[in-house]
Amino acid sequence: MSNALDALAPRDEEEHDPQFEPVIKLTEQVETKTGEEDEEVLFKMRAKLFRFATELNEWKERGTGDVRLLQSKEAKRVRLVMRRDKTLKVCANHLISSDMKLQPNIGSDRSWVWKVAADFAETPATSETLAIRFANSENAAQFKQAFEDAQKNNASLLPEKPVEVAAEEEKKEEEEEEEEEEEKAEEESKPEEPAAEKEGEE
Repeated sequence: MSNALDALAPRDEEEHDPQFEPVIKLTEQVETKTGEEDEEVLFKMRAKLFRFATELNEWKERGTGDVRLLQSKEAKRVRLVMRRDKTLKVCANHLISSDMKLQPNIGSDRSWVWKVAADFAETPATSETLAIRFANSENAAQFKQAFEDAQKNNASLLPEKPVEVAAEEEKKEEEEEEEEEEEKAEEESKPEEPAAEKEGEE
C-alpha cells in the first residue's frame, strides 16, 4: 500500500517549470473607456442592488458593488451608475428624474425601493423596480440625501426647448381657435336658402 501511495506522490526529478520568452513584446497599453471619463463622482458607497422580477413575483439580486452618482461636467446632469465587484459589469445605469420616489423597504431602515422607466444596464433599456440595501441606516440616509439633491439639480436643468415648443403649441391653438371663430362667423353670415329649394331637396 505504501508503495502505491509513493507512486502517486510528486517526484523532484520529474518537476519541470520551463520559462518561455514572449515572441512579441507588447509595449503599448490599450486604454479602456467606460463612458465615465467626463463625469464627476458626487456620491460613492458600497451597497447591494436588487430588481423585482415581475414574471416570478420575487426580488432578484443584481449585484454588490459601489453605487455612484455621476455628474456630467458639460451637461451637469446626474445619473446613477452601479457596477458589480470584480467583473465591473454595469447593474444599474439611469438618469435621476424628479418623478422617482425613494420608498423605504418594508421592515428595513437601511434600504430603499424606487421605479425606473428606462434603466440602461441592459440593452435595450428596461423598465425596472429596483431596491438597494446599505450596511446601516446612516449610509442609507446619506444615499437618500444625495439622490434627492441630484433630483433637484436635474430638475433645474430642464432645457429651454420644451418651453419654446409649449409656447408655439399655445400660439398654434390660439390661431386654430381664431380660424374656427372666423369660419363660424362666415357660416352665420351666409343668407338662408329659400324654403322652396329646401323642400325640393327633401
